[in-house]
Amino acid sequence: MLNFIWGGMILIGILYAAFHGTMPEVGEAALTSARDAVSLCITMLGVIGLWLGLMEIAKASGIMERLTRRLRPVLHFLFPNIPANHPCLEAIGINLIANLLGLGWAATPAGLKAMEQLSELEKERKNPEYLAGGQRRASNEMCIFLVLNISSLQLIPVNVIAYRSQYGSVNPTAIIGPGLAATLFSTLVAVAYCKVMGKKR
Repeated sequence: MLNFIWGGMILIGILYAAFHGTMPEVGEAALTSARDAVSLCITMLGVIGLWLGLMEIAKASGIMERLTRRLRPVLHFLFPNIPANHPCLEAIGINLIANLLGLGWAATPAGLKAMEQLSELEKERKNPEYLAGGQRRASNEMCIFLVLNISSLQLIPVNVIAYRSQYGSVNPTAIIGPGLAATLFSTLVAVAYCKVMGKKR
């Protein structure tokens, strides 16, 4: 669907430019945008490399393990039906911490692993709702985890700071306060919604 939307917008833009005689400007804008896209990709590659490296150092030094252990009370509140020592809690903790630091790309592998382990947990429980009709259905824990990822509380929105810096912002880090307020609100709403819907379910 998005391919049709973007394709339609590009086609409309080209036809409009042709009708109004501004094709040279469109061609110049396309070339400039292509150059800026490559430059932005190189910048983001450096940012991603830096933060992923720091994440690996944190994992190897045991910092991530200690942080996820500190998160256990929060995780128990969010996922009360998951056994205390289940391995999915570690993957969920790493995912939430990575998202907290604005590292969505670093959070993805841990998120996929957490979903796999939550799926295995439902199989172990032999949940009839989860296995109904031979099709897998998302459990309450899966839904809560997914909604938390979508709301994504962030202390340091690394991507947005990098974008603002790339495009000449005077104060790229000015987004931290508003970003934290917006994602904190969205996360609180998400948690409240999940708790209410979980009880109904």
